[in-house]
Amino acid sequence: MRFTAVDLGASSGRVMVAEVGPGTIDLTEAHRFANRPVRVGGTLHWDILGLYRGVLDGLRAAGPSASIGIDSWGVDYGLLDERGALLGNPVHHRDERTDGAVARLAELIGDEELYQVNGLQFLPINTIYQLLADPPRAASTLLMIPDLLTYWLTGSIGAEPTNASTTGLFDVRKRAWSHPLMSRLGLPAHLFPELRPPGTPAGPLRPDVAAETGYGAAVTVVASHDTASAVAAVPATTDRFAYISCGTWSLVGVELPEPLLGADGRAANFTNEAGIDGTTRYLRNVMGLWILQECLREWGESDLEGLLRAAGDAEPFQAVIDAGDPVFLAPGGMPGRVAEYCARTGQPVPEGRAQAVRCVLESLALAYRKAVSDAARLSGKEIEVVHVVGGGARNALLCRLTADATGLPVVAGPVEAAALGNVLVQARAHGLADDPRELVRRASTLRTFHPSGGQGPWAAMAARLPGAAG
Repeated sequence: MRFTAVDLGASSGRVMVAEVGPGTIDLTEAHRFANRPVRVGGTLHWDILGLYRGVLDGLRAAGPSASIGIDSWGVDYGLLDERGALLGNPVHHRDERTDGAVARLAELIGDEELYQVNGLQFLPINTIYQLLADPPRAASTLLMIPDLLTYWLTGSIGAEPTNASTTGLFDVRKRAWSHPLMSRLGLPAHLFPELRPPGTPAGPLRPDVAAETGYGAAVTVVASHDTASAVAAVPATTDRFAYISCGTWSLVGVELPEPLLGADGRAANFTNEAGIDGTTRYLRNVMGLWILQECLREWGESDLEGLLRAAGDAEPFQAVIDAGDPVFLAPGGMPGRVAEYCARTGQPVPEGRAQAVRCVLESLALAYRKAVSDAARLSGKEIEVVHVVGGGARNALLCRLTADATGLPVVAGPVEAAALGNVLVQARAHGLADDPRELVRRASTLRTFHPSGGQGPWAAMAARLPGAAG
C-alpha cells in the first residue's frame, strides 16, 4: 500500500512516498523544498504560503496514495478569523517578541504550579509564552502548523495531541487541553480545537486541492510533532535506550509510560511531551545543528563534508560553549557569538573554520552527554544505547563524539525518521505495520559508533560550564 508523508523541518520540507507491505517499507523522496523565514517590519515570520506551495508541489510529484500525513516542528501556530481566513503569517519561535516572557508568566503562575500541569521545559519558544507576549485578540481559532496545513488541504479543523503538548496549554496527565490555564491567561477555550489522536481520519482533499494536485486522497492525522514521529521510528530492540532526534533542534531523552513532574525534573529543565500510544517523551531541548547551520550560512560554506573532515583532524578539547545558552537562539552573526562566548569564558578563541566546527560539535556532544545522563538519573531508566535519528545521523563526526562523550554505543539512523514515523502511523491505521520498530530496522541502513578513550577529557570539558558537569 502507498502512503505519502509531508515532513516539515525548520530549515527544509520534504514530501516522501512509502510503499508498505508485509514486513517491508520502501521510502523515497518525491520533492524537497527550502523553508526560509522572512523578517518583515522587524518581526520574523514563517513563509507559510511558500511552505503550502511546496506541499502542493510535493503532492503532485508524489501522485496518488492511500493517505497523506503531515508533521512539522512544534510550538508555532496560525490564527484564523471567524470566517476561517488566516490572520497574517505565523511568527517564528526565534522572534524576539518572547524576550522576558518566561519571567512574566512566572509572576502570574508559579513555575511549580505550571510544571505540574504542562510538564514543559521553560523555554521562551513555547506557545504559551508567544501568546502571553502577543495575545490573539482578533482570532477565532488557533491551529498548530500541521493542523493549519491539514485545514487548507481538507477544510477540516482539529488539533493533534503530540503537537498540542508543546504549547504549554496541554494537561500532560489528562492528555487534554488545560482550560484552567487558558482561563488564567485570559485565552478563550474556543481558540483551541478538539483533539484527534494519531490514526484518526482528517478527511478527503478539498475539490480545489484535488484539482491542483491531479488526484483525490484522504489525510490521516499522524503524530504531527516531528519529534514524536521520529521517536516512533527509533529502531530500538529493547526499551533501554535514549534517543537524540537531531536536526536544527536536538531533542534528547527517553520514552516513558507516564509523565514525570517532580521538582528534580523541573529544576533540570526536562520536558514531558506526548508520544504515540499514550507514551511520554521525557526530554531536554538542545540547540542542535542550528549553531553549525548558522555558521555555515554566515561563512557561505557549501563543502560541509570537507569541513567536517578538517574538523575531525583539528585539535580536540580546545574550547567549549554552552549549547543551551540563549545567546545562540537568534539568527545572524553565529561565528562571532561563538568566538565571543569563548573569549568571555577565558577559553581559546577557535582559529579558523575547522576549529570552530570542532568546538561546536564537541559542545553538542557534551550537551547530549548531560541530557542522557540526566534522563537516566531522573527516570531511573537504565540506558544501554543511544539512537541518533534525523539529519544529524549523517554527521559521522558528531555521532563519534557523542559515543565518546556518553560512553555508550551510538546507533545512527534512520535519517528520515520523522517521515518514517509519519508513514508508520498511517500504515497502522490501514491495518499494516504491527511492529513498527522492527519494520524500521529492516528498512534502514544503520551505523554503530562505539566509544573510545576515557571520560576524563569530557568531564574536564563539562567542568568549564556552570551546571554542566556530570
